[in-house]
Amino acid sequence: MFDIEAELKKLPDKPGVYVMHDKDDKIIYVGKAVSLKNRVRQYFRKTNKTERIKKMVSLIDHFEYIVVDNEAEALILECNLIKKNRPKFNVLLKDDKTYPYIKIDVKSDYPGVFLTRRVVNDGSKYFGPYANPGAAKEMVNFIKEKYKIRQCRVLKERTRPCLNYHIQRCLAPCMGYVTKEEYKKQIDEIIDLLDGKIDKLVKELEKEMNEASQNLEFEKAAYLRDKIQAIERVSEKQKVSNISENNIDVIGIARSEIEICIEIFFVRGSKMIGREHYFYNDLNDMDDKEILSGFIKQYYLDNPNIPNKIMIREEIEDKSAIESWLSTELGKKVEIKSPKKGEKLRFVEMAENNARVTLENKEKDKSEVLMELKDALKLDKLPRKIETYDISNISGEYTVGGMCVMEDGVIKKNLSRRFRIKTVYGQDDPRCTEEVITRRLKHSIGEEAEKSKAFGRLPDVIFADGGITQIRAIKRAIATVQAEAPNVKLDIPVFGMVKNDKHQTRALIDENRNEIKLSQNLMNLITKFQDTVHDTAISYHRKLREKEITKSELDNVKGIGEVKKRELLKKFGSVQKIKEATPQELMEVKGITEKLANEILKDLK
Repeated sequence: MFDIEAELKKLPDKPGVYVMHDKDDKIIYVGKAVSLKNRVRQYFRKTNKTERIKKMVSLIDHFEYIVVDNEAEALILECNLIKKNRPKFNVLLKDDKTYPYIKIDVKSDYPGVFLTRRVVNDGSKYFGPYANPGAAKEMVNFIKEKYKIRQCRVLKERTRPCLNYHIQRCLAPCMGYVTKEEYKKQIDEIIDLLDGKIDKLVKELEKEMNEASQNLEFEKAAYLRDKIQAIERVSEKQKVSNISENNIDVIGIARSEIEICIEIFFVRGSKMIGREHYFYNDLNDMDDKEILSGFIKQYYLDNPNIPNKIMIREEIEDKSAIESWLSTELGKKVEIKSPKKGEKLRFVEMAENNARVTLENKEKDKSEVLMELKDALKLDKLPRKIETYDISNISGEYTVGGMCVMEDGVIKKNLSRRFRIKTVYGQDDPRCTEEVITRRLKHSIGEEAEKSKAFGRLPDVIFADGGITQIRAIKRAIATVQAEAPNVKLDIPVFGMVKNDKHQTRALIDENRNEIKLSQNLMNLITKFQDTVHDTAISYHRKLREKEITKSELDNVKGIGEVKKRELLKKFGSVQKIKEATPQELMEVKGITEKLANEILKDLK
């Protein structure tokens, strides 16, 4: 058994990373320390802690640590462990969207320009990320329209050029019609364009245009003139700032009562070329410095576009270690600055103001959705928490229920729950629904609520994946629980999500079979809600079915777990072949001793 107090005494006074585990051995927090001895002990001392840290410490069953040579090594290891394990109490990039980049495969003889959502260490140049995918696509289309670069993904030798050559959209490198030097000149211009070096690019093109005009190459001069005008139009779309820095990211943070928004401005060549924002819940008891430190480490891990300078409002605790790490990654000095006055401070304030506006707009959007839904369903209060349920089975086998939650107009996948049906045998979806709802409601009232807070408060509304039959089943479950808990008011409205012949969400209906008229915006949200609960239920059903299918006689052999079972089946192909093997042949499998080999053959007889 892990004795925390005894293990605390063994901690070395050296830099390293500590990893906190819960009773299920799940990693719940990863941190770094200049002194493991001092840092880890702080968690278990009676000092003032935030509610979040108190909750984390209450869940710690055991911890482990890794000693490294210096703080910079600890920082890199911490970042990688957080990225791999995504511990619930660390600051995480919860936004699961993969933003597009513009990729130029500069190592190719004739590089192409493509959109990609995967950044790999292949020697290519990556520009982005673009928070607006449409803007990234527009830029790639602009480049391919104004520069005669190859349009094909894979460059192959051809017997004749493709249509793009004939319409003057490509110089046909596949045919050898252009030299590498001529082609590279175009790529260098494109890189300057994407780097924001517009002024430099325009001056070079103007010089080339004037030379072409003087040499009476009017067609070439006109082509260059059109290209310059197009580049200047693209440049005008970028917000020009007064900031004198060429390559910086500016990070601002804003808070509401329940959420935090971090906004990043990307400034290249003294122009803001893009921005991103991220939202966080449950971090309000952390200060801005701690949140920004965690965010910066997560954001720039494996990011190919590290700037020369990062600007934030306040200095963070591990600034030096992060600067050292990022400088090593970039190959030149990276600074984290907290300006106190002048144009640089105003730019940080601008990022903060935009974060605040982004947060306010999100809150406004959610509020408007809730108000629209409240009016459409004729509810007495805002439906801040809506739950929906679905049943999945095949001919009554492996029957399960899925539950999904929408809070404040946002589907929260982390609040999804799954139920294995216990009291219904055979295919009877309404009775299964009744069982699931009964069990769920009991989790939020009486003794069950005291034991487990996994389900949170009761829903304001329940949506059923189905029609009037499912609505009635849910109403029966509510009535049953209400009778057992007369002191709790269970006045929960219920609606059905009905589908058409093509299995697409068609409408919401009430308990009187009345269809409820909804806007397209609400229909899209409810369709997504219904699809999510369906996926939750069917994925759990599939998991149980696959688990049953993979059962074998080996499960009854003492000393054989999933790993050894998998290795045995991998080597021999079937249980029958294992039965026919000799002990020596079985011992060729990693982990199988002579004693265990004899035990396997004995139990499989």
